[in-house]
Amino acid sequence: MDERLLNQLPALRAQKGVSQQELADAIGVSRKTISTIETKRFTPSVVIALKLAAYFNRPVEQVFYFEQT
Repeated sequence: MDERLLNQLPALRAQKGVSQQELADAIGVSRKTISTIETKRFTPSVVIALKLAAYFNRPVEQVFYFEQT
């Protein structure tokens, strides 16, 4: 069973009205890091995932989830 990590970052950013750069600045990473996470080219560290969840005031499981294939 293959699993692919997906995320809700674009939707969460849109709800909050923040750009990739504003989100990156808020959690202390580069805009490119946010971009590559959103496009599933980069799997974030636990630290980054927790910072993102805290920023959006959501459990990690509401920001990141597995798609099972």
